[in-house]
Amino acid sequence: MGVDPFEFFLEKAWSDGFPVVTPTEERVAWMLTGSRRDPDELVGRVPPALEPATVRTVAIHALMAGCRPEYLPVVLGGLEIMLREEFNLGGVQCTMHGVAPLMIVNGPYARQIGIHGGNGCFGPGFRANATIGRAIRLMLLNLGGGIAGMASATVFSSPIRYTACLTEHTAQSPWASLAVSRGYGAGENVITCAMVESPRLHFDDASADPERLLAGIADAMTAPGSWNMWFTSDMLVAMSPQHARLCDDNGVGRDAAHARLCELAVRRQGNLKRGGNWRPERARAMGLDPDDDECPIRAVKDPRRLHLIVAGGLGPITAVCHGWNESSVAVHGTYAV
Repeated sequence: MGVDPFEFFLEKAWSDGFPVVTPTEERVAWMLTGSRRDPDELVGRVPPALEPATVRTVAIHALMAGCRPEYLPVVLGGLEIMLREEFNLGGVQCTMHGVAPLMIVNGPYARQIGIHGGNGCFGPGFRANATIGRAIRLMLLNLGGGIAGMASATVFSSPIRYTACLTEHTAQSPWASLAVSRGYGAGENVITCAMVESPRLHFDDASADPERLLAGIADAMTAPGSWNMWFTSDMLVAMSPQHARLCDDNGVGRDAAHARLCELAVRRQGNLKRGGNWRPERARAMGLDPDDDECPIRAVKDPRRLHLIVAGGLGPITAVCHGWNESSVAVHGTYAV
């Protein structure tokens, strides 16, 4: 009996624990039809191992992950953006935390290839979301060496480290996209990457006005164990279309909702002292008196670091993804198709 290719890969440290598509030469050639770039072109070196990612090796991992060729430009674009120095991919590869690089893909190409932003967009059932994010993770494992117990010191990891890719629910959103809010055109293909935790769901089927709704979401943004309370970090808030419409129908547009969340996501220092990662030296590093229990601590210290999107299906839920520390800054840019 010959070697079973599925078992062969699963016995190596070459997968995420799920079976992979065997990368035969014919299949790799098929995947490479998704890009006009030279297969030998260097995309970058993936930290911390710094193994080279060429267009061909990216295609191999995209194939292993189950991508179609038309997904390859998004995988290439996402990896290039993540390799920017300010994103600090090397740091998160080695951290104790379980955060992961989340890709938010905006523009017409995302719609064309079926990246999903509606019902269940953070979960299973959508090939483009699942396989594009998985291709990135396989490269972080195989080229970067970010394997738990080896380069990676992650304590628990998290489900978002299997795959993390989605788009916005533009058909149901009352607002312009995140990309447009950052100055890109609606017709441009844009990827935003932020280092965040798995989503925490905030259920609110009671609020009838934006102020009450946003106050509850803001409270979910101020978890005592979140790094956002003590560092200038990124954070993602994904409002369902129902929650976004509640705001918009009552005169609170995207910019106003964003600003109000920044204002409301505050806890008293005395409250944060009860648990979580408060330390007096962290308060002092922020220029605060650690004995001042009434001092307000903001979860969003730089409004540019709060990424507000509209995603998910119809229903009264908003997802909050807390960020990592200040050493990683979200990145965004266009990509070629």
